[in-house]
Amino acid sequence: MKDHTGDKTWQSPFNFLALATVIMAVTFAGWMALLNNFAIEVANFTGANMGMLQSLREIPGFLAFTAVFVLLVLKEQTFALISLCLLSIGVAITGFFPTIYGLYATTVLMSIGFHYFETINQSLSLQWFNKQEAPLKLGKLLSIKSMASLLTYGTIWLSVTYFAADYKWLYFVLGGVGFVLTVVLVLAFPSFKIHSVQHKKIILRKKYSLYYLLLFFSGARRQIFMVFAGFLMVEKFGFDVAQITALYMLNHVINIFIAPKIGQMISKIGEQKTLTIEYSGLILVFIGYALVESPLFAAGLYVIDHLFFAMAIALKTYFQKIAQPEDIAATASVSFTINHIAAVIIPAAFGLIWLYDQALVFYFGAALAACSLVLSQFITAHLQRTNSLA
Repeated sequence: MKDHTGDKTWQSPFNFLALATVIMAVTFAGWMALLNNFAIEVANFTGANMGMLQSLREIPGFLAFTAVFVLLVLKEQTFALISLCLLSIGVAITGFFPTIYGLYATTVLMSIGFHYFETINQSLSLQWFNKQEAPLKLGKLLSIKSMASLLTYGTIWLSVTYFAADYKWLYFVLGGVGFVLTVVLVLAFPSFKIHSVQHKKIILRKKYSLYYLLLFFSGARRQIFMVFAGFLMVEKFGFDVAQITALYMLNHVINIFIAPKIGQMISKIGEQKTLTIEYSGLILVFIGYALVESPLFAAGLYVIDHLFFAMAIALKTYFQKIAQPEDIAATASVSFTINHIAAVIIPAAFGLIWLYDQALVFYFGAALAACSLVLSQFITAHLQRTNSLA
């Protein structure tokens, strides 16, 4: 790729990230939509097996700090494209290894691509968008992600409901589409310039301490949702692939319209108030998961849960406001590792707790949300202090 900004209006950094977001959504969202049913029906997973798989899936996220060393030899944009290829290949071959250890192995391969891409994606978006436009553009990207995910879920729903499609070929098609679109991304877009030369070393700064703490609790809490909320739907309430996919579709229909509004809300009321709404709501949602006995009510909680997580854009824009421009790439790498410290431990450990009492898992999620709520109350003061020193 030539090093220029592109002489065609559609060859913009935003459109590059938009197509990359579509690739990530098609592959990863499709993988997730099929996972619980594939694991239970084909690979004969228990809750403990699922917890172990999710812990393995998060190891590449824990090792995301190594991205900064890869950037010594690769440009961030090139690294993002390679990561999308690994993600697509990992998804494409998943159905060909329908055993416990086979699913473990393909999950790790897929996860390496996914987590490195997410690390670089966050870094590029915060460098390519200025502070004023970042909330709105991040909201638009989240909306695009939801549209791509919705199309993916709709395709899966139709394939399973009317054509009795096999898991193996569903995974293969999803990964294949991702790989082809990545090739399009390589051929169609130039290499965009980075305005601030990024540090190529691990960066840990005291002034980012609050951000690090919020990331840690966010990562721990998110695992409860990612691993056990969907598993609850399948194991306790007997949701099949079509029902799970329909639930995901509803989530993303809502997000298509709500995500841009959330970006506008962050610009209007600020990061602290936005995160206060998110964390307060999540406390109630997790308590609801612990007590729920109705499949309809459980599905409602899942939709609300997904909606609150869209507000996590505020955490990214908070970091952008306190960060030194040259720290963004290195801190994005470190932040993903911090976000995944608990993620490596929680799924496997709580998979065992799940076998004893499912409610305890969700009560712990409520406690994590409460910790985040307390920490978020210091954001405005921190921003004011940072601005006064700038």
